[in-house]
Amino acid sequence: MSDLTPLTPLTPLPPLDGRRVRVAVVGTGAIARDSHLPALDKLASQGETELVAAVDIDARSVEEFCVSNGIPHAYTDLDRMLREQRPDLVIICTPPTLHRDQTVTALRAGAWVWCEKPPVPTLADFDAVEAEEGTEGGPYASIVFQHRFGSGTRHVARLLAEGAVGRPLVAHCQTTWYRDTAYYAVPWRGRWATEGGGPAMGHGIHQMDLLLDLLGPWSEVRAMAGRLVHDVETEDVSTALLRFENGAMATVVNSVLSPDEVSRIRIDCERATIELTHLYGHSNANWRITPARDVPEELAAAWQDFGPDVPSSHLEQLRELIASMRAGQRPRSSGADGRTSLELVAALYRSAFTDTTVRAGEIGPGDPFYTAMHGDAPGWAPAAETSA
Repeated sequence: MSDLTPLTPLTPLPPLDGRRVRVAVVGTGAIARDSHLPALDKLASQGETELVAAVDIDARSVEEFCVSNGIPHAYTDLDRMLREQRPDLVIICTPPTLHRDQTVTALRAGAWVWCEKPPVPTLADFDAVEAEEGTEGGPYASIVFQHRFGSGTRHVARLLAEGAVGRPLVAHCQTTWYRDTAYYAVPWRGRWATEGGGPAMGHGIHQMDLLLDLLGPWSEVRAMAGRLVHDVETEDVSTALLRFENGAMATVVNSVLSPDEVSRIRIDCERATIELTHLYGHSNANWRITPARDVPEELAAAWQDFGPDVPSSHLEQLRELIASMRAGQRPRSSGADGRTSLELVAALYRSAFTDTTVRAGEIGPGDPFYTAMHGDAPGWAPAAETSA
């Protein structure tokens, strides 16, 4: 919180030139084990990182995590770990309601932060975190938006930025997944105060972030949200119409009610249709570029050259983050670049709850949706009775 007691001032961390980046992981659940550890192991083998500590409120869990993975120091207290280990980078893998305090605490200790999505439950929390960042040179806090990274996204982003495929006109962004009742048995899921939202916040934010990364700033959104199946506080499905500053228009669908699961982005441009179809991660093979009828064959063939296959992954984002740390530069998916996706989610909810079109930049201090994604809106009844 903004009134956290500051840590005792510490001497500055030594420069990163010529040494490994010292990393600590906070939260030892599945995302830390399955996604972050392999990325850290790979970079450690290349001389880039050193995993020095892990933190979890469950003493047994963190001890097992450290023993199993050769991590030298296990803690149940974040402040103590920061004082004793002085990590350069803290990776936060805890439930969303903890992200703000833990990120602020790490920043105040001089560490950079890489936080799992959603970064924080509200825009107010995001702005509070950003206010704690360093000035020029960091430390900075960034969000895990790994779908932005990899050879496929890089290639398509270049085609769009250079105008090779013409202006983007119409887009579709789809995150239609399936989550059963057992999924929501985890106490913090499906609740506004602890998860911050439903599939728009906790699931579809990845594809929406990738869409924004490819098409640039959005300008307005009109949305609906409903709770059709699950007896939870948040929505379990949402749809939205989205306009971008460049004039392109998109449909967005986020669902946890869909047995045939898929994540998809489609962008129709003047000279080609670009499609990405996958589930939780993508490689070059998941992208397809269909040229317009009048595009020369040799040009269309050049568009298909994605280069060596580098799948989207935590590894690729972490690799770029480490490079930003060494250069003392703000990384992608931090600051204003990281905020834009969270602002879109807040605007989607505001539009759905108030039955209005919401424009970029409208939600700020004094707006109920700035401090709560549902804006304290009344009218959510159990799923069996009605939908929003």
